[in-house]
Amino acid sequence: MAKSTTTYVCQSCGAQSRQFFGRCSACGSWNSLVEQSAPPTDARRRRPAPALGGEPAPRRSEAMAAVGQRPLARLATGFGELDRVLGGGLVPGSLVLVGGDPGIGKSTLLLQTAAAMAQAESVLYVSAEESAQQVKLRWRRLDQAATGGDGPQLLAETDLEQVLKELEALRPAVAIIDSIQALHDAELASAPGSVAQVRECAAALQRLAKKLDIALLLVGHVTKEGVLAGPKVLEHLVDAVLTFEGDRFASHRLLRAAKNRFGATHELGVFEMRDRGLVEVSNPSELFLGSPEGLAGMATIVACEGTRPLVVELQALVSTTSYASPRRTATGIGTNRLHQILAVLEKHLGLPLSRFDCYLAVAGGLQVEEPATDLGVAAAVVASYRDLALPAGTVLIGELGLGGQLRPVGQLELRLQEAARLGFRRAVVPRGSAVGQPALEVHEAGGVAEALVAALGANLNDQD
Repeated sequence: MAKSTTTYVCQSCGAQSRQFFGRCSACGSWNSLVEQSAPPTDARRRRPAPALGGEPAPRRSEAMAAVGQRPLARLATGFGELDRVLGGGLVPGSLVLVGGDPGIGKSTLLLQTAAAMAQAESVLYVSAEESAQQVKLRWRRLDQAATGGDGPQLLAETDLEQVLKELEALRPAVAIIDSIQALHDAELASAPGSVAQVRECAAALQRLAKKLDIALLLVGHVTKEGVLAGPKVLEHLVDAVLTFEGDRFASHRLLRAAKNRFGATHELGVFEMRDRGLVEVSNPSELFLGSPEGLAGMATIVACEGTRPLVVELQALVSTTSYASPRRTATGIGTNRLHQILAVLEKHLGLPLSRFDCYLAVAGGLQVEEPATDLGVAAAVVASYRDLALPAGTVLIGELGLGGQLRPVGQLELRLQEAARLGFRRAVVPRGSAVGQPALEVHEAGGVAEALVAALGANLNDQD
């Protein structure tokens, strides 16, 4: 009789080992190996070997051009911002993983989505972390009962088998699992939330969702580093990965698409948290703009998140340092990027920034990663160093090279249209950028010095 074998599985990366170690040899995590029992070898299914001289297997493949097409029908979620991030709505049979910090509003967003979709579609909300009474209280607090109807179907259950039976019996158009880490498969010996549990529960839900054409939304936990908890195979298994970001002490929330098989990635949806739940922000640029009066060290840029342009305000503060090594602090922009821009300014403009502390922040708490913000950062730093204010109604767009040159950026025409819509009158862009007929005055510059003169005007020359 075959024996069952014991393996040790890392809860961080999913690596397996026959022996226990204090540190995982694959990812280096300490005390992450958990003992799990594997089924006997004889009990595992084996693929039968083909008979010698037998008939070949029937051909089931076909030419790509011969594959039939069917229209991709999408389900509206009731939130235009969520539909934008998903690429137009939920696709039947797709799996969407929604992650975010605790208390950021994941359950609130999905409960409001379930209540809105329940008016036109059958929706099942599976609560694996809260009781049915707790979910009902939140549903009433969000004032979803006033929308009419009985709302979505609610199931408070942690057993995977019971959830699968309910899905097969109800066959809803949309199902929400809150959360995947709380589900438990009784056939596995590991605890809920472990790598094996998350992997097997997600795989079982995926098979049933594809079979019954159910759009499935999974809520996922995040680790203290801010990444989705569980094995990486979970992110490869689903069709879309959405991250819900924002400061719990601020009112706005940002929904990003890190992966999307049915739409563009890095799309951005903006919400505002109020006493009645989440509300869509129709004009997100207003959240990231300050007062129209220009102050020293402030510059305005146009960042693109997916296909959405956002006009964002940058704030810089340059002050004399009291230490041997000056401080460099950046909020919303990578610190290494700030170091590189400061080095370019010191080399090509002769500014002694190595003797000054430099603090940089993006208004509104937005994280900006694209290099098109380089010119705005440089202008804000120089303006703070010279105690100057940029002229009102000016935006700066451009990537800064190590040689001090400006490089063109993508989607420039879309950025200029957004700036003109918000009332900006001037824009400083890299030379050679292809622009049709802009609705505002455009100044082209080949290098950072030329761009700063065009942005700051005579004020910069007066202090040289």
